[in-house]
Amino acid sequence: MNENSPHTAHRDGRPATTGDLAPLAFSGHAHFTALQIRDGRARGLDLHLERLRLASVELFGRALPEDVVRTHLRTAHHYGPADMSLTATVSSTAGEFSAADGELTLLVRTGPPSSGPDGPLALAAVAHERFLPHVKHVGEVAKTHLLRQAVAGGFDDAAFLDREGRFSEATIWNLVFWDGDAVVWPEARILTGTTLGIVRRQLDALGIGQRVAPVTPADLPALAGAAVMNSWTPGIPVHRIGPTGLPAAPRFLETLHRAYEAEPLTAL
Repeated sequence: MNENSPHTAHRDGRPATTGDLAPLAFSGHAHFTALQIRDGRARGLDLHLERLRLASVELFGRALPEDVVRTHLRTAHHYGPADMSLTATVSSTAGEFSAADGELTLLVRTGPPSSGPDGPLALAAVAHERFLPHVKHVGEVAKTHLLRQAVAGGFDDAAFLDREGRFSEATIWNLVFWDGDAVVWPEARILTGTTLGIVRRQLDALGIGQRVAPVTPADLPALAGAAVMNSWTPGIPVHRIGPTGLPAAPRFLETLHRAYEAEPLTAL
C-alpha cells in the first residue's frame, strides 16, 4: 500500500491483509457509512458516527466506541490524499451464518473523491421495499438488480414504491421533491441519509420551508421539481419518473446545495 494512494483498505486501524479481507468477501451481515472527505474534514460527521452506533446496536447488540472509530478513520485518511471517498463497514468476527457474538471489526476503504453524476436523471418507478430500511446494510442485491433492469429499460436508475404506493427512496439515493414553495420529503420507511440529515437541519437554520408528505405517482404532475441526494451530492435533478416528466427547478437545486454547503466541515 503506497502512502497517498487513493485506494486503501484498513481493518481495525492497520493495513488490511488478504487474511483480513477473505472472511469479508461473502459477508452479508454488516453495515456501513460512506463519507466524502475534503482536506481531511467531513460534513455531518456526527451523523455518520451516530449511524454506525445505532446500526451496530441493532445488528450486534453493541457498538464500537466513538473514539476508536474516529481513530481508525484518521488512520485510513493518513494513507491517502487530502480529498477522498471513504467507506467504513462494521461486521463481526463471528461471521454471517452464526448467532455467536464475536468481536466487532471496522473495515475502512478509501477511493478517489466523487461528486456524483451531473444529471438530470430519469428514474423507473418500481415496487420494492428494503429489509431493515433504516439500516445502511450490505445485503443489497435487489438494489443493483433493479438498477440494471431500469437501465435496460432506458432509464438512468430506479425509484422505489412501497406497499402503499408511496415513493420512498431510490437505489442508492434519498428522494426529495419541490412543490414550488417548500422542500417535500417523502413519507415512507426509508434510510435517513446523512446528507438528508445535513440538508434538513440547515434548511431549518436558513428558514426555508420543508415538510414530510406521502408522494405517489399520481402526485407527480402537481410537483415543481425532484432530485436525488446521497453522500456524493446534496442534489442531482430528476427530469422524469416513470412516464411522468418533471420540470427543471434550478432554484430548488440551488437551495439544496446552499443548505448542504452551510454545514461546517469537521476534522476526522
